[in-house]
Parts: sequence; structure tokens; C-alpha cells
Amino acid sequence: MRTEAAQDGGGPPQPHLVRRLTLFDSIMLVVSGTIGPSIFIIPADVLRAVPNPGVAMLLWIAAGAITLLAALACAELGGMFPEAGGQYVFMREAYGGFTAFLYGWVLFTAGNSAALASMGIAVALFLGQAVPALAADHVLLAGSIRGVPFRLEQGSVVAVAAVIALTTVNLMSVKLAAWVQNLTALAYVVAVLAIVAIGFLFGAGSWSHFNWASVGAVPVSAAGIGVAMIPLFYCYDGWEFLSWVGGEIKNPRRNLPLALIGGVLLVIVTYLLANAIFLYALAPSDLAHSTTPAAAAMRAMFSADIGRWLALFIAIISFGSASVVTLGGARIYYSMAKDGAFFRAMTRLHPRWKTPSTSLIAQGVWVCVLILSSRYDQLYTCFIFMMTLTYAMTVGAVLVLRRTQPDRARPYRCFGYPWLPMIYLIVALSFVISTLIARPLESLTGLALAALGVPLYLHWRRNAAAGHV
Repeated sequence: MRTEAAQDGGGPPQPHLVRRLTLFDSIMLVVSGTIGPSIFIIPADVLRAVPNPGVAMLLWIAAGAITLLAALACAELGGMFPEAGGQYVFMREAYGGFTAFLYGWVLFTAGNSAALASMGIAVALFLGQAVPALAADHVLLAGSIRGVPFRLEQGSVVAVAAVIALTTVNLMSVKLAAWVQNLTALAYVVAVLAIVAIGFLFGAGSWSHFNWASVGAVPVSAAGIGVAMIPLFYCYDGWEFLSWVGGEIKNPRRNLPLALIGGVLLVIVTYLLANAIFLYALAPSDLAHSTTPAAAAMRAMFSADIGRWLALFIAIISFGSASVVTLGGARIYYSMAKDGAFFRAMTRLHPRWKTPSTSLIAQGVWVCVLILSSRYDQLYTCFIFMMTLTYAMTVGAVLVLRRTQPDRARPYRCFGYPWLPMIYLIVALSFVISTLIARPLESLTGLALAALGVPLYLHWRRNAAAGHV
């Protein structure tokens, strides 16, 4: 097994990542990485596809259960390989370096970077709603360069500032970065519990909205369920970030599996409570047709003045989620570079803070470019197909490694093996095929983007074999 403390050529020990993340930090990282601004929007999308609130709630549970199946498999892999890189390491061990590289390459160029860019924009948008002076659509600069028009909006500047701030925090200390995401995750959970308790006790709402039979006039179709599951899977995305920082978790063989399972369960409960209070506040039809369901629910239960405070709260949640993406992504690229499959400079650790400084800075610069160019939306859309495919491959790695590495220590063994991993694979691959059919252009673009990295992989591996790394 490769370790962070490996030595090169028998020389002095090389700098390595320091294990500073506790079990609590790890659970909060799962919560903060998964929960983002989407929970304040997606309940309406689900109800539009599935008008029956009872079926909608069951779908939230089903999506959470499917996510938990993947987490159970990832927990076994994380216990086996408690290193920085997570899914990259799992794929390297199960399928070889080439497949692992393609995964990391797509993450850097599109998936993770575009996700971080969109979170920075979310921070800017909701902060602008809370503080009108920071309105995201305010144009700071406009013109053209050689006939090509350009405009710089205030939201882009705020988003770039958020990315720079998060990169700096993560550069200075993984523990400081953990505190940022701990506070935002705790704030979310405590706020949801408070809103649920106060809303049900004192808010203006109706229990009749939960009368499932009375709202079944519009039939629920299989196609509608399929449409609803797309945003639901997106809403549950992010739990895997914990595996990316496996090299910095204390007692990882115990804490990583516990945090993955406990964190996903906490997310499921929190999502169900949030949906319950939204349904209590608004009739299903009203919730389905709302563009900002969380704000509409809060206004219905309390007052019209609640919107600004809710926007500020969502901006904080988005900031915390972006911190997790910043933290995790840099470890993937660091691990790739250590394998000689990425820019060698990405292996550099800060001499004082022991964080992957070059990897963090490169990630931050690329994300800022995406924000200023407004290309992150297109890239992330292309990555949705690849993201689901990588989840299937991660779970499949459990089956592969049980056969190819049967004697490796497994501190945690996947519950329900092999049936539960196989059920997940069937569901995930069905989703991959349906996405390919429904969005062929975006899906094929994602595959083409992966293919662009092949010449670079061959170049880096050739240099590694020649000792030029």
C-alpha cells in the first residue's frame, strides 16, 4: 500500500499530510459537502415531476437509501486505503492508473472545478439578495475586445473573492478549513431543527397538506419518477469528498467508515425534515410552482421580511459547501501528481502548514478563470453523466478488489455484500444509460473531455518511467 510517508530513493523522509481531522470533523465534512443551496430549490422540482407529496417524500428516502448503498461500499474502500485521493486511489487499485487518471483529469478540468465555480456564484447571488449593495447583476465593467463583447458583473467579483478566501483558509490549515465547514454544517442542522420546531408549533401552516390520498388526482408516472430522481441524486451528491481527504483523518480505518455512514444518515434525516416543513407551510401545488420554495415557505409561516435573512443563511451554507470542495479536490490532484500522472509541482506541500499548496493554488486559479469566463455551467452539465459513471465504478471497485486483493485488511466490510453493491450498480448504470439517451450531447462531450487527457497521461507516464519527475 502506498503511504504518505513514503521515502524516495532511501533519502530523508518526504513531507507528508498530517492527520488532524477528528471523527466529528469528518461527519461534518460529509454533511457540509452534501448539503448546499440545492435543498432550498429542488423540493419544487421533485413535486413538479411527481405531484403526490407522499410519493415525493418516498423518493427523497429512496434517493437517500441509494446514496447510503454507495457510502457503505466507499466505507470499505476508505478503510482499506486511508490515503489522500479517495476515489482516485480506489480506481487506481481496482482498474489501474489510466482509469484513475481519467477520473482525476475530468474532475480538475470540469467536474470539481465547475462545481466550485457554481458554488462561488451561489454565494454571490444569495449574498446580493441579503445585502442589496452587493447585488450580483450589477455591471462593473462592459465593453469589447477586438469585437468580442465582455462584461464584468459584481457577482463574479464576489464569487472570485470567495474562492480566493477559501483557498487561503485551506492553504493555511486543514484544521482551520474544517472549522469553517463544521460551523456551516452545524448552523444548517441547528437552523433546520429550529425552523421545524418553531414552524410546527407556531407557524402558519396546515397538516392537510400531508393528506396523501387527496392529492393523488394527478397520476404519478414512471417517467415523472425518473425525472424527479435526476435532481434528487444531484442533491445527495458530495458525501464522497470525505474519502478524498483520507490522508488527513485521524484513525481513518475506524473514523472514515463511521463518518461516511453517520454523515449520510444525518443528511437524509435533515432533508426529510426540511421537506416536511416546506409541505406544512405550502400546499403541494403552491410548493411545486414556486421558484424559491424555501423562501415562499418561510414567508407563509412567518413574515415577508424573512427572505433577506434566509438568503444570507443560504449564502453561508454555500460558502461551507465550497470549502469542502476546495479541501477535497486539491487532494485528488496531489495524489495524482505523487503517482507521476499529473504536474509534478502538485506534490508540493507548504513547509509550515503541510497542505498541498501548489494543488490548492492551481485549483483556485482555474476556478476563477471559469467564473470570469462564465463557462462553468456548460462544463458541469457535461460532467453529470461522468459523475454517475464514476460512482458506479467506485462501488464496482469493492467487487473487483474482493477478488484481486482478498488478503488486504478490511477494517470495515460492506454490509450486505455482494447484493447491496449489486443493487446500487443496477440502479446507477440504469441512470447512466437514461442520461446518455436523454442528454446525448452533454454525455458524449463529457467522454470527449476525458479523452483529451489521454496524450497528457502518456506524456507524464513516459517521463515517470524515464525518471524525469
